[in-house]
Amino acid sequence: MQSKGKHKLHAIKFLTGSTYIMQMERNGLEFEAGQHILLGADGDLNQREYSIYSGNNDTFLEVLIKEVDDGDVSKKLKDTKPGAYLQVEGPLGFFSLDQTLIPTHQFLFISSGTGIAPFHSMVKSHPELDYTLLHGVRYGSEGYEKDNYARNRYIQCTSGDQTGDFAGRVTDYLLKHTFDKATICYFCGNFKMIREAMDILDKKGFPHNQLHAEVYF
Repeated sequence: MQSKGKHKLHAIKFLTGSTYIMQMERNGLEFEAGQHILLGADGDLNQREYSIYSGNNDTFLEVLIKEVDDGDVSKKLKDTKPGAYLQVEGPLGFFSLDQTLIPTHQFLFISSGTGIAPFHSMVKSHPELDYTLLHGVRYGSEGYEKDNYARNRYIQCTSGDQTGDFAGRVTDYLLKHTFDKATICYFCGNFKMIREAMDILDKKGFPHNQLHAEVYF
């Protein structure tokens, strides 16, 4: 079922001073893990695309948002009170898993910042996934709900301190490590990271049809 209407805000959970989860009534919305929605305050013409953070069997619909200085939508959403209505359109997009490959393949998820959101949805929706998740952030405190992932599957790459699992960017990690070339790779985050990461894996011999990207500008 697609939504093009109002969803009541159930709760806001703050993960850092600027990053938060919006938890909304689902209203029967069905989606594939990896898809996104258009979200904005009720009656506001300004909406923004946010990857769905919740699993497809969860009771509530969730998105992970980072407030940005020039982001009108993220600022307004941050100040929304539970019980208020939000405008939701979707689900949208084709950034999703090939269901036929889940039983037989390994998956490598490469993310920066809140680009981890679709992978959180994929992992919650498919607990049987054989995956490794690279999460690039500046500081270890930005490991958004990292305890939701199996400890041996989540690798935090920190470029601003030494508190992560790897000191450096996700692209540094990719340069220094090898992966099975049958692995299916997904990228989500800022454009520069995705471009560099895809180039690294291309040079390591990964076929182009195994590299899938969702870009945040």
